[in-house]
Amino acid sequence: MNRMLRVASLFALTLALSACGFHLRRNAALPPSMSRVHLTVNGSGDLQRKLARTLENSNVTVEDDGGPGIAELNVPVATFGTQSLTQGGYVQITEYAVRMHTEFDLTDGGGKVLLPRQHIDMQHEYSYDSTDAVGNAAEVQQIESSLIDDTVQAIMFRLEAAGQHPQAAAAGPASTDQP
Repeated sequence: MNRMLRVASLFALTLALSACGFHLRRNAALPPSMSRVHLTVNGSGDLQRKLARTLENSNVTVEDDGGPGIAELNVPVATFGTQSLTQGGYVQITEYAVRMHTEFDLTDGGGKVLLPRQHIDMQHEYSYDSTDAVGNAAEVQQIESSLIDDTVQAIMFRLEAAGQHPQAAAAGPASTDQP
């Protein structure tokens, strides 16, 4: 009886996951011209590490130096900023937004622009507790790490789209802001 209950529970869970549209995230299908990439990131070292790891997971060889036949993924801007959103009594800030602004472009091994300059803006809001300064610093670090992860995924989605629709990508985006 207990075994039947377990099997029924597992079946119900599987059915619920398939019904809600849940799918495991797959690696990005990048264009063949990106089989070898030289990555240049100005700013966060975490962004460079995570982007390089994600590219390698998508069967891309990340090269130390550029050259003929090696695509160039350039990330000249990757910055964080904070902004106060609300203030409580006695002019005490109670809510912040952490923002990440990133710009990148992609050229193939022959210098042809595959993806013109793209802009990605991400933000995350959080409540500030003035009695827990250590916890707030750790929270901001976690938020920044999460924003980097989201930015890497947004870059990969755009690279994949550029491979699937090269004419539209070379023409430039209609809107380059991310919510």
